Amino acid sequence: MLIPLRTATLEQLSPTEFDTLLGNARLLQQRAARLQSTPLRGKKLALLCDSEEGAEARLFRKAASDLGAHVSHIRPQFSDLRGPDDLHQTAQLLGRLYDAVECQGLAPALVEVFKRASGVPVYDGLASADHPTAAIASLLSAAGSADLRRLVVQTCLVSTLL
Repeated sequence: MLIPLRTATLEQLSPTEFDTLLGNARLLQQRAARLQSTPLRGKKLALLCDSEEGAEARLFRKAASDLGAHVSHIRPQFSDLRGPDDLHQTAQLLGRLYDAVECQGLAPALVEVFKRASGVPVYDGLASADHPTAAIASLLSAAGSADLRRLVVQTCLVSTLL
């Protein structure tokens, strides 16, 4: 059985959280070979990034949609916002519309505002090559590195959204 994580802040995992995430990844890896599962069916995820054609955006979208989630690409237009209250309200609105938000290429300060104000899990470059999930993928053994990265992103999504 998968063990849920209490935090979506995966950048600074404790050793126990790291072990939990690695165990969940191994469990999903075993299950993936036997059956197609859609544990995130009905979940709506927002992908905040400039281009939906980038490798990281494609990896996130594929990982989430393979689990049954619907991913909406949103181009951030924060220059149109007039002040900090507008950003806070935007984060709250996204939190009401989506079950989680993936931020790619946003300034850390903006991601923090989203984490505090949205009320849903907010990921900061979960599918990027320099995210801690890449280190977890290197600890697993399977056919290809792209599949491993997708598996670990899926593990993070399932572990924080169930």
